[in-house]
Amino acid sequence: MKTTKATWIWYPGDFEIWLGNIFNNRRTERGAMFPPFWKQDSHYVTVEFSKAFSLERDETISIAAEGQFNLALDGKLQFGMPKTFVVPKGNHKLNLKVWNQATPPALYINGETIHTDSTWLATYEDKLWIDENGNAHGSGIYVPAAHWNFDNIDTPPSSYHLQREERRPVSATVPNGFPSGYLYDFGRETFGYLKIKNLQGTVRVYYGESREEALDKEHCETLDILSHLSPLTSHLSSKAFRYVYIEKDGDATYDDVLMDYEYAPYDSQHTGSFCCSDDDINRIWDVAAYTMDLTTREFFMDGIKRDRWTWSGDAIQSYLMNYYLRFDSECVKRTIRQLRGKDPVTAHVNTIMDYTFYWFKSILDYYQYTGDANFVREMWPRMVTLMDYVEGRLNADGMAEGQADDWIFVDWVDFPMHKRGTLCFEQILLMKAMETMALCAKLLGINKSDYRVKSEELRNKIKQTFWSYEQKAYLHAIENGQLNPQITKFPNMFAILYGLAYEEQRREIMQSVMLNPKIDPITTPYMRFYELETLCIDGLHSQVLREMRDYWGGMLREGATSFWEKYVPSETGTQHLAMYGRPYGKSLCHAWGASPIYLLGKYYLGVRPTKPGYAEFVVEPHLGDLEWIKGDIPTPHGLIHVEMDRHQVKVLATEGNGTLVVAGCQIPVTSGAEVSVTY
Repeated sequence: MKTTKATWIWYPGDFEIWLGNIFNNRRTERGAMFPPFWKQDSHYVTVEFSKAFSLERDETISIAAEGQFNLALDGKLQFGMPKTFVVPKGNHKLNLKVWNQATPPALYINGETIHTDSTWLATYEDKLWIDENGNAHGSGIYVPAAHWNFDNIDTPPSSYHLQREERRPVSATVPNGFPSGYLYDFGRETFGYLKIKNLQGTVRVYYGESREEALDKEHCETLDILSHLSPLTSHLSSKAFRYVYIEKDGDATYDDVLMDYEYAPYDSQHTGSFCCSDDDINRIWDVAAYTMDLTTREFFMDGIKRDRWTWSGDAIQSYLMNYYLRFDSECVKRTIRQLRGKDPVTAHVNTIMDYTFYWFKSILDYYQYTGDANFVREMWPRMVTLMDYVEGRLNADGMAEGQADDWIFVDWVDFPMHKRGTLCFEQILLMKAMETMALCAKLLGINKSDYRVKSEELRNKIKQTFWSYEQKAYLHAIENGQLNPQITKFPNMFAILYGLAYEEQRREIMQSVMLNPKIDPITTPYMRFYELETLCIDGLHSQVLREMRDYWGGMLREGATSFWEKYVPSETGTQHLAMYGRPYGKSLCHAWGASPIYLLGKYYLGVRPTKPGYAEFVVEPHLGDLEWIKGDIPTPHGLIHVEMDRHQVKVLATEGNGTLVVAGCQIPVTSGAEVSVTY
């Protein structure tokens, strides 16, 4: 009898690197391809797969490979590339080498008891050598083979694609001043492939997240020129748009305009939800969820129109929002693997120093929400080599300082703030990265206590160097040996979020920085994510709701159907569309704009794991200024349902055990039993 099912296997990380290269090179600007700024790795072109077996009788196996392959039984090569092979009874070892320059070498074997799965080993390092008698010696470094859900011999990894659904525009009009074309409105921001039926002649297609962009032929970010004579007519690249202006050249004709909406499917029975007494907050949650769904693709991308790349700083927020919305753990793993790439390390992740530090923490977050220690074990060697790179670039004081080829991002700001020298913000992120290394080493049983020591040493240096007892705040930076006394929210809120600030210091930071109107405001959803989380930690739930209504609600009042890369309430009209010196450079669907999903799930429904993978959890709901809330939080085991009003709380967990914290009481929550508390 079969003990498991056969599945396609490959070298760990290679599928993600190959798919990521396709993904990251789809970006175009006005018809020109636009590759990412950073080094792109490739999959290993030759991979060996092996496993030992003990058979009670002869067994016939079916073999399929992505690439050319050879097969060795007990070290002896067999003829050709057989589709079937008989493995004789007894103790044997199979070794198959697969070569493929175009796509990751992958293998599928299926028999009565022999089938490819994660128990097979893989190596890209062929260190065998043959002596004068023809005997093989040596080995490679073997790791467990990777697999996902490619369980059919006819659906190899290279066939992976998202799903599509045909949709029609909600209107088609001839705009004033544009007599030779039609403007198609698809109703809201969307993503997919435009379909022009029965095109004869040539048309010019101008895409826009806004009506203004689609009608600005000189400045819209994306466009196509299509002809019935061109093969591109049926092979348009995917685009982000709400509006499409199609202009005819001469006597061009076509019958209809549709689109194939492209999306990543999810389990509708295992998904997050939120509803409350405030329709504005409900609308914010709905649009945030739609924003997340649009930016959840083969990987978590930043913005669907412009960059269309994987960025580590964007992604770590997408992971957290995802844990409270769809709980797509596979997309999290794919994105983490793709961002890391291969050794040797030659630059920071996305070339950004802070994004490297976020990458480390994303692995710890993943383990906390999923309990998947195997993924931590898989990533550990690449964590070590990346941290070696980081430590090799520290300054004489053991702190992270940007070098000539580093991008120090922090955030887009609308006030003067230099990013030179030794930034306090970066040291706090580095401290957390080292702490992550120590915790992951302990989880895996690896003796790396030096990471804990380094983390604690850096923690003390940060306090001694940057904390101002007079200002009651962490100061900005050191440059040329001089302390820059500027105060911003960035290092101060991360001091709270990452556990640098003890309780008294936390209260001081809240008053002197986070709630101080004299401190320059944050204007991107990216850092508002962390700012509002800091306010939630301080118990300011009503204030956070007011700021959601003002900030995210402000985007909705401006007509947003998905949330933007940046929002400055004082801007008006087309000012909201501009960024990077371009009139339509701003992304109007940006992953980091969806943070209300995370905030409402974690701090209002109040659900968070207290042991990895929700082995134990806490439910600590808060209404703020709402009359009632209810919703579901997805976990690896099912859903946690929470309802609360001014008089009662109800909690039901399909699996797992937790604690309800409400009205100063702690009440056990057990699997399958509803807990109801009246107060």
